[in-house]
Amino acid sequence: MSLLKLQNVEKYYGNKSSLTKAVDDISFSVEKGEFTAIMGASGSGKTTLLNCISTIDRVTAGHIFLEDTDITTLKGKELNKFRRDKLGFIFQDFNLMDTLTAYENIALALSIQKHSARDIDKSVKTVAEQLGITDVLNKYPYQMSGGQKQRVASARAIITAPRLILADEPTGALDSKSAKLLLERLSYLNHEHDATIMMVTHDSFTASYATRVLFIKDGKLFNEINRGGDSRKQFFDKIIDVVTLLGGDVSDAL
Repeated sequence: MSLLKLQNVEKYYGNKSSLTKAVDDISFSVEKGEFTAIMGASGSGKTTLLNCISTIDRVTAGHIFLEDTDITTLKGKELNKFRRDKLGFIFQDFNLMDTLTAYENIALALSIQKHSARDIDKSVKTVAEQLGITDVLNKYPYQMSGGQKQRVASARAIITAPRLILADEPTGALDSKSAKLLLERLSYLNHEHDATIMMVTHDSFTASYATRVLFIKDGKLFNEINRGGDSRKQFFDKIIDVVTLLGGDVSDAL
């Protein structure tokens, strides 16, 4: 059974005289334990699609199911509970709270869920070790590098063991070394902990860490490729081939 299922999802902006179809009749499924990347040029609709899945945005038409729940029908307290319990978010600009230490930022979600102090401490230390940030737990965001902040944000996203981790350009604000380290950690969580990850990226190198890549063009699903038994380098080459097929200036999509 699919963990995530999109059925004929559409998202329009504007009015009849000036209508923009940001997402145009997209359907696909994601199995539990998949690491899926969504690629496309700027303005292709990939971030809008992620926003609809994350419930930040509401669909104009269609349905999105996570397990047995049609998330397009959720409102109010139901929606807040769903976000808190089922989804993990990793944003490009980290979204950490400046007045809290790394430890407190990571622990916050479990505190809201009313876990015991002992359970919180154990969980924070475990996830910090997995992501290589044990040494920054007592630091505030202003005392950390971009890569450290992003890994703290990732720890915060996964500590509640969400059904689905959503990442919007997670390497966009990072240098190449920090980006590679973060992607290796996400890959580790996917392989070793069966984490289901959906990541929007414009970068082929970043996408090559996924097990499957969906390509969006003009709001529509243009193509998809699966890594299968390919090495990451072989998969990267295949991604480049499809990006070239997308047309226009390749650098727009890379």
